[in-house]
Amino acid sequence: MRILITGNMGYVGPGVISQLRKTYPEATLIGYDMAYFASCLTNALVLPESKLDMQLFGDVRSIPAEILQNIDAVVHLAAISNDPMGTRFEDITLDVNYKSSVKIAEMAKEAGVKNFVFASSCSMYGAASEQAKTEDSELNPLTAYARSKVATEKELAPLAGDGFTITCLRFATACGMSNRLRLDLVLNDFVAGAVATGKINILSDGTPWRPLIHVKDMALAIEWAVTREPSNGGEYLAVNTGTNTWNYQVNELAEAVADVIPGTVVTVNKNAAPDKRSYRVNFDLYKELAPNHQPKYTLNEAIQELRDGLLEMEFKDGDFRNSLLMRLKVLTSLQETGKINEQLQWKHQTNRKDRQASTLQTA
Repeated sequence: MRILITGNMGYVGPGVISQLRKTYPEATLIGYDMAYFASCLTNALVLPESKLDMQLFGDVRSIPAEILQNIDAVVHLAAISNDPMGTRFEDITLDVNYKSSVKIAEMAKEAGVKNFVFASSCSMYGAASEQAKTEDSELNPLTAYARSKVATEKELAPLAGDGFTITCLRFATACGMSNRLRLDLVLNDFVAGAVATGKINILSDGTPWRPLIHVKDMALAIEWAVTREPSNGGEYLAVNTGTNTWNYQVNELAEAVADVIPGTVVTVNKNAAPDKRSYRVNFDLYKELAPNHQPKYTLNEAIQELRDGLLEMEFKDGDFRNSLLMRLKVLTSLQETGKINEQLQWKHQTNRKDRQASTLQTA
């Protein structure tokens, strides 16, 4: 089996590579990434990409069709990956997250790829109601990032069929330790604040709901999806991916962190404008379809792992929200130093007539 993983050099990719290598030791694993965050390594004993057979470097906006040849499954992680980046780079988010995703899926089908796995998001539900959101609930995307996921799913659906199986994993909010840790995620932010300063500053009033999933449990779901048969969910499937026990209000998450890290003081911004991004999610369908790939981590385990990982890093940065552990800060830093342009293209690539992906053979 040959599996192409786009966006593999981000927060989620290292765990996906490790999980797929463990489960499919004889598979050929190929990474494809722009490498914005390649140097953002945290507690990595070995380079995560060393478990790949090949690492390709390139832009999903101009991926060569031949890369999809002889591929059995595509895991499409590549994206402008959160709301702050989506706000700052709204047009690019549309190009990368939506237009490129559809184009890659079309090329994959043309090339004979069997399974296409799209990293979607529960953020497309947008606003809270009394009932937890199911896959049939109304979509109410409130950000450029969420809108890009909705648009992509809509255009992927008619591509499924004729031997091409598409799985859109609507992931809950990611959390947990990674070899490329990012702190622009709610639980990771809270643990970082507790470790560095003994304080958690909730920027909202603490009432919004968030479903969460550990980054390694995301990898487990992707392992399931790369070989999913149409008989299990249909040729096209969009499924909420997480567990019902991980629906929390933001203030509950902060208190859970304070319980694990004694002495932590939690403050709430009572004057904050209401955060409309609030939703609980029902994950019953995922439990039914993937009973052997259910999330394994508990909230306390995720917090303890983050705490231990940050302590091992000797993490003490109380101003971490302005550090390179925030993905938007990495991109703006690359721009400010002249390494990437306004379109988030590497400067050296814009001067090359041949824009084919460059290759690093790792095994």
